[in-house]
Order: sequence, then structure tokens, then C-alpha cells
Amino acid sequence: MSNKLSDQVGSVGVVETKFFSFGDVDNGLTLESGVNFGPITIAYETYGEMNEDKSNCILICHALTGDAHVAGFTFPEEKKPGWWDNMVGPDKTFDTNKYFVICSNIIGGCKGSSGPASINPKTGYHYGMEFPIVTIKDMVDTQKVLIDHLGIDKLFAVVGGSFGGMQVLQWTVSYPTMVRLAISIATTARVAPQAIAFDAVGRHAIMNDPNWNEGDYYGKEKPNQGLRIARMIGHIQYLSDLSMQQKFARNLQNKEKPDYNWSSEFQVESYLDYQSDTFVKRFDANSYLYITKAVDYFDLSSQYGSVRKAFANTEATFLVISFSSDWLFPSSSAKEIVSALRRANKDVSYAEIQTDYGHDAFLLEVGTLSRLISNFMEYAL
Repeated sequence: MSNKLSDQVGSVGVVETKFFSFGDVDNGLTLESGVNFGPITIAYETYGEMNEDKSNCILICHALTGDAHVAGFTFPEEKKPGWWDNMVGPDKTFDTNKYFVICSNIIGGCKGSSGPASINPKTGYHYGMEFPIVTIKDMVDTQKVLIDHLGIDKLFAVVGGSFGGMQVLQWTVSYPTMVRLAISIATTARVAPQAIAFDAVGRHAIMNDPNWNEGDYYGKEKPNQGLRIARMIGHIQYLSDLSMQQKFARNLQNKEKPDYNWSSEFQVESYLDYQSDTFVKRFDANSYLYITKAVDYFDLSSQYGSVRKAFANTEATFLVISFSSDWLFPSSSAKEIVSALRRANKDVSYAEIQTDYGHDAFLLEVGTLSRLISNFMEYAL
């Protein structure tokens, strides 16, 4: 038996990130801001096989700082699989023996799709802050171009948690006839002022880093300190008070009593240090600015007058899931979505999962999520 993780039972194995480009500098995609932007490149991965009538296709939308690598391994000896590997693969929730699963990196990101770190064909240099402001609607519109490119007329399901859940809702509004099942997890139909405030503080941390240099730092010292602080602020929102108490309490790191200095002495401080140090190695600061801005703009009611009216033309069957300890997008946000869908006479199921994990539960409550989603999809068949 192979000792490679990529060869283990239940793994999709080694996967390839693919790239699809469309448009040019004169004929691109018209963004929500009115800017015509191109060319655009989308990084994506696929798992499983498309059936003959292309009716088994599932689009998974990643969370804020995620990417297209949702499952499997990018090379045989890789130690860490894709970010939702425990949900995607043979005989798993999104069974690749049955479904054709797609995951793409959003535009504005830094994991292969067009973003601030990409090269501007007009200048031959990184876009930086010349990259246009993008919204979640723009991100979904680019996904639609990819789905068209793959020859898919209708998606069996669109699935996502948190920021990915916003994309799910936008899909049902922007392309109401293209989504059969919409599975929206730990998300909101419009971002609350408190969440906008946290995002704003994170952006200020980055933009006030002296290395940020108005976004022109490529090939130079990066604004890592500002990005570290932004990530710390964000990460705190993903946990719950109870989960932090259980995991860290007031325990000190590698000592029995404090040293009475300014070092990181508590375990929770060391945890945030580690998470932020890891993050700056894999993510672009400008992308963090753009993506959090897109989150803040998200409000399904803004163009339609209400969330209910936004859902008026949707044809999908919905599953909305929230977590009891999530204070970033609490259950009240999910219930607003459910209420709007019911008032619009749409088919919707709702579940609140009792958990201590907070917002991060959509990555951790695998067993309960798997049962809910599997039953929902089987019922729809």
C-alpha cells in the first residue's frame, strides 16, 4: 500500500490547476462599476467526470482567502490537501464518483486568477491599485463565463460558505435559471456595519504599513506587518469566545508565570502570531484590500429594494445553514435569508448547527454538514 497521502482511499489524488482566459484590453467584461476590464484569467480545478447531459455539475465557491484547490494534492508528496478535501472526493459528500465538481479562484485574488499582482498588459507591470474595484457580482459573472466555456447550461448545485455563500446567493439572483440547488453556509445577504468596521480596520493596517507604498510594492519589501495585523483582526472573527476559552483559556506559552514585558506571552497571542506569519507567506496584501472591499459592498437588497425582491425570479431550491456560535454572520443573518425566500414563495430548508467553533465551523463541522447536504442533494434527485 502506498504511503503517499495522494494515493489514499477517498482522495481525488493529484490534481491540476487549469487556466481559462477571455477578453482583451478593448473588449473585456463590464464590471458593476461600469469599467470594461480585460483580459481576464480564471484559475480553476475540476474533479470527477461530467456526465453525458452535463446535469451532474457542482460549483463550489471558496471563502475569503481561499482558492481553487478545494481537494486533492497539487503534487504527489504534498502533505496538506485542498481546503475542503474532507468534503470532496470519492464517496464523500460531494462524491466525485457521481458529480463533476468545479472550483475557481475569484478575480481580485492572488491564486492564479486576475488580480492586483497580475501583469497589466498596458504597462507590462503589476496592476497594483490600478486593478479595478470588483464586486461579488463581478466575481460571479466571471464564473459564469467559465461555466459557459465548459459547456454547462445548468448547475446541479452551487455551494459555498461565508464569502463563498455570498457568491451562491448572487448566482441565484444573477442567473436564476442556471442553478438547481443553492447551498449557502454561514453567510449573509448583506454585510452588517460591524463586519464592515472590522474590514476597514484591516485595510487601514495594510495601507498604513510604510512598505505598502500606495500598492506599488511588487519586487520590493512587502507590507507584511500591516497584512499580519489585518489577518489577526480577521481571524478573531472566525472563532467564538467559547472556542477560544476551550483552546487557550488564559494559558501562557511555554512558561508558568508572566515575564512582565511586551512579548507574546499568552497562548492565544502565539496562535495569532503563527496564523498571521503563515498567512503573509501565501497571500497578497492588495488582494486582501480588494476582496474585503467586495465583501463590504455586498447587499442583495441594494438594487432590488429588499432581499425578498432580489430573490423574486430565482428558481433554485435552497439549503441555508448557520452555526449557533457564529458572531460574524450569526443565525439571525441566515434567518433573514430564509424569511425573504419564504416570503418570495421559494423552496427553502434551514438548519442551525449547534457548535462551539464559531464562524470557522463550516470547515470543521464536517460530519453534521455532510449529513445535511447529502440528504438535501439526495432528496433533490
